[in-house]
Amino acid sequence: MQLPNTLNTPSFLQKLHWVADPIGYMESATQKYPDLFTAEIVGFGDTVVFVQHPKALQEILTNDRKKFAALGEPNKTLEPLIGNFSVIMLERERHKRRRQLLMPPFHGDRMKAYGKLICDLVEKIFSQLPHDRFFLARTAMQQISLEVILQAVFGLSEGERYQQLKHLLMLITDLFQSPFTSSFLYFSFLQKDLGVWSPWGKFVRLRQQIDELLYAEIAERRLQGDLNRIDILSLLMAAKDEQGESMSDRELRDEMMTLLLAGQETTASAMAWGLYWIHRLPEVHEKLLQELNTLGDSPSPMSIVQLPYLTAVCNETLRIHPVAMLTFPRVVQEPIELLGYTLEPGAIVMGCIYLLHQREDLYPQQQQFLPERFLKRQFSPYEFMPFGGGVRRCIGDALAPFEIKLVLATIVSRYQLSLVDTRPEQPQRRGITLAPKSGVKLKFCGEVAASGY
Repeated sequence: MQLPNTLNTPSFLQKLHWVADPIGYMESATQKYPDLFTAEIVGFGDTVVFVQHPKALQEILTNDRKKFAALGEPNKTLEPLIGNFSVIMLERERHKRRRQLLMPPFHGDRMKAYGKLICDLVEKIFSQLPHDRFFLARTAMQQISLEVILQAVFGLSEGERYQQLKHLLMLITDLFQSPFTSSFLYFSFLQKDLGVWSPWGKFVRLRQQIDELLYAEIAERRLQGDLNRIDILSLLMAAKDEQGESMSDRELRDEMMTLLLAGQETTASAMAWGLYWIHRLPEVHEKLLQELNTLGDSPSPMSIVQLPYLTAVCNETLRIHPVAMLTFPRVVQEPIELLGYTLEPGAIVMGCIYLLHQREDLYPQQQQFLPERFLKRQFSPYEFMPFGGGVRRCIGDALAPFEIKLVLATIVSRYQLSLVDTRPEQPQRRGITLAPKSGVKLKFCGEVAASGY
């Protein structure tokens, strides 16, 4: 199959470069081919057309299920983490029905119930942080996002199972915190269980322990049959599709792993990046604090998340450092033309969120953190897409910004922090996502005066 703008670097070297330094890989390719190029990466079908032009992205994402199919097979890289029955792995009608079951708990009135929980968790985690030495923002944000997932998604806030799950989930996500350890997800020949001390052996054992806890929780809920619980696991257990069928234990387990790993990891990194920029740029911090102070004492979470400058800071954080680099892959179903290039059936295309967000024609001074750009202009869903788009758009596209804004607002209004390291923070591969390389080192400088909320 003839594919457009094929990179001439040997395939194996491309795969290594992609895993070790995805930013360098993408930026090198886009200097030669600014709108789309064919890459030889590992995972997602291996030979993939990267697309970073808004017009082409619109063509792809508005033709989901027609000219393009969002199939599960190219997502097999994620199978060791989330299993085969996650919404990410499903296709066509099965995928559509599962999304319809999953969407309601992440939108509407349910969001209000999570607001106070999120703000309270910030205070709980920050009360436990050391005030006499630096702490890593990425780790603190991971603790907050994990607690949100455990309490809002799982309905767990105390007890031995809750403590065990919290401990094991922190361990399993930290296994893939560097490009080297992430390579075990991408290269199947590395996925050998050589005992508890081997990287993959450790992963397999952690996953088994987590599975035992998840299945025990699901079994206990089925016996209790408590209809008053409003956590997402309970809602999913009670939900039935159009055929009147409810989800099996295995399906529930895979969806929980998807929400626990995808929702927690991505949100934690985004919040750490937000804290980095807010404390690196004093003018951003000052404007944000002034806006928060206009709300007076004890504002509602819903009034906080509607603040325009806070929203702009959140959006610019997700633009300059999108945690997800790519959309999920689409497989071409019929001959299609993109930007003058013809793609034949079977070709795999992926929207490149990172390169889209770095386009100079969309975002002048694209490497500078400028929240004002989101106050001056409304970007289309094909120009700004931190949560992907089309039928595979992230289910957490409402909950994640809601959480990010509340966490950043609570921290800025309550605590005086400063960056320990003045050198620029660099993004680095963490599993299939991007995270701040050093974790963003911060230290306490005191609490904000009582004029804040």
